[in-house]
Amino acid sequence: MIDLGPHALFIIAAYAGVAIVLAALIGWVAWSSANVKRRLAALEAQGVRRRSDGAAR
Repeated sequence: MIDLGPHALFIIAAYAGVAIVLAALIGWVAWSSANVKRRLAALEAQGVRRRSDGAAR
C-alpha cells in the first residue's frame, strides 16, 4: 500500500467522507427519479397530457 505518511488518517477520512457524500447524492438522484416517474404515471393515468403532445397552433 502507498505510504501516506503522518497524515494518513486525515487522507483516509477525507476520501471516506467524499465517498459517503457521493453515495448519498447518487441515492438522492435515484429516489428523486423514481418519485418523478411515479408522479408522471399518476398524472397520465388521470388523463393529463403534456402540452407538447397536442397539435401546434
